[in-house]
Amino acid sequence: MRSATVPRSKLPDVGTTIFTVIGQLAAEHDALNLSQGAPNFAPDPALVESVARAMRDGHNQYAPMAGVGALRDALAEKTERLYGTRYDPSTEITVIASASEGLYASISALVHPGDEVIYFEPSFDSYAPIVRMQGATPVPVKLAAPHFRVDWDAVAAAMTPRTRMIIVNTPHNPTATIFSADDIAHLTRLTRQTDIVILSDEVYEHVVFDGTRHESMARHRELAERSVIVSSFGKSFHVTGWRVGYMLAPATLMDEIRKVHQFMVFAADTPMQVGFAEMLAQPASYLGLAAFYQNKRDLLARELAGSRFELLPSEGSFFMLARFRHFSDERDSDFVLRLIRDARVATIPLSAFYTDGTDDGVIRLSFSKDDATLVEGARRLCNI
Repeated sequence: MRSATVPRSKLPDVGTTIFTVIGQLAAEHDALNLSQGAPNFAPDPALVESVARAMRDGHNQYAPMAGVGALRDALAEKTERLYGTRYDPSTEITVIASASEGLYASISALVHPGDEVIYFEPSFDSYAPIVRMQGATPVPVKLAAPHFRVDWDAVAAAMTPRTRMIIVNTPHNPTATIFSADDIAHLTRLTRQTDIVILSDEVYEHVVFDGTRHESMARHRELAERSVIVSSFGKSFHVTGWRVGYMLAPATLMDEIRKVHQFMVFAADTPMQVGFAEMLAQPASYLGLAAFYQNKRDLLARELAGSRFELLPSEGSFFMLARFRHFSDERDSDFVLRLIRDARVATIPLSAFYTDGTDDGVIRLSFSKDDATLVEGARRLCNI
């Protein structure tokens, strides 16, 4: 059926995401999927049983808008134990229908037409479009290859009286870098005595390697007082398809965010919330993630040691970057297509994470896969 009206697009230059495109191509070529940060192995059976029991026990209707009370209480205890800041479960913690929903609700609640929002590229692909849909201006600050560290002088130069928000992401997707104490000091200094809100994407908070601690905004009181923290149960419990996350923020910020959240989804899925509340009572269920994924990172790196790729350090997240420009002058998008067709391995071109398509000859690999997939994927890549 042809529509009688032609809509005026709010995002005329945005098409299907790279993740969908690569996923479709991987399926067409029967390729191993090392592109997406989604585990291909089962979650803890205890979590599945907790959720199934919640369903059998009748937890199948709407949860409270802010989230199941037991889960918010558990999150308050967890955050205080790990990061030293106590959030009020009634006014400062909200359970959300995915971290993506939390990002959208936070930006749309706190950013207004004419505002500017600083973020770092390469970046998760939803930040800039969400900002644009508020009539605001996304202001990218580039992280330069190959180290991808924040240039805080460049951040200072990008700040204007219209800067309303800075979006940070640690551990960082796609570069697998993490914030250091020095980064925290710079961010604190630059935002002091301003009304800038920090939106901190911390979905990989428990996936930090080599004994390094995660520098959550919740660890640093001056930053916590101006920060909205977004995290994900999906990443921490291998259930990305369940689409449940949570937000932490001072009550004055959270009150505004909840106004948007209630009209987007009202409440996240109830039985999943009950199950996660039970799992949070067992800290070992998520505190072992760093060692678990570090072993997978190291396995993939060992198996790729004989390849032509130059692997960049992975400090956290599910990802590792690999450089190829020293043996191929192809665009990274073309190189990725060749890998799918010829090696039957799906990866992501790093240029997809830049609004201007910056191409440094780098691809992103995900090691959130079972060991057999990692070994076979590496074997295929070693033949390139």
